Amino acid sequence: MIAVIGAGAMGEALIAGWLASGIPAADIRIVDAHEPRVAELEERHGVTGVSLAEAAAADTVVLAVKPHQITAILGACLPDLGEGSLVVSIAAGVTVQQLEEAAPERAVVRVMPNTPALVGKGMAGIVPGSHATDEHVERVRELLQAVGKAVVIGESQLDALTALSGSGPAYLFYIAEAMIEGGVHQGLSRAQATELVNQTFVGSAVMLSESGKSASQLREMVTSPAGTTAAALRTLDDHGVRAAFLDAVEACRARGIEMAGG
Repeated sequence: MIAVIGAGAMGEALIAGWLASGIPAADIRIVDAHEPRVAELEERHGVTGVSLAEAAAADTVVLAVKPHQITAILGACLPDLGEGSLVVSIAAGVTVQQLEEAAPERAVVRVMPNTPALVGKGMAGIVPGSHATDEHVERVRELLQAVGKAVVIGESQLDALTALSGSGPAYLFYIAEAMIEGGVHQGLSRAQATELVNQTFVGSAVMLSESGKSASQLREMVTSPAGTTAAALRTLDDHGVRAAFLDAVEACRARGIEMAGG
């Protein structure tokens, strides 16, 4: 039995992925403070809304709530949380230590997903707690692979992962916005520029994922000596775009450490 506490966009993405992977709707329970949202997901996915106490009794309890709610919710769940229960938190900035302090002697796993999980193309990092066994970790990996890919890492690496895959989609959307604006400035309609950029991103992502070539090799394939692409890339270098990305990733990691109280 899997219980999802917090039925927001990411919670629903996980549920939809699990259903698509073959997990029966009868094995999924949901809890949310907003009752109409629970009713909506019951109707859409066939899952069952339950009380917090009933959710806590599940084999796997997924916490998909805001970070500031985690401690209180775990405290409320604790009386009904079985000794063999697995607690999975996708709350940003809540450390394994904080989870284990709120749920003593329980197996906890911290997860950092990203928004492409909403379309089944997510990338997540898995950080096992001290009581999490290999079987627990594999269970979490299978659940996350229903909505993309997942890697097991140490907690000391999680802020770096956040700076790449966690926040990474925003970087790409930011670039897409700029490219679309550039196309409009060159005389294309916004609709034309949007279609061109969106499909360029889709095709480029598939090449990165499936070609077996590195990003550098793929970039070189597009860049003829003294050609149009070379001129564009030289301009980006002149404006320090590569250095700005290095700084952005570092700033994101630093903010993650700050949010976690490190």
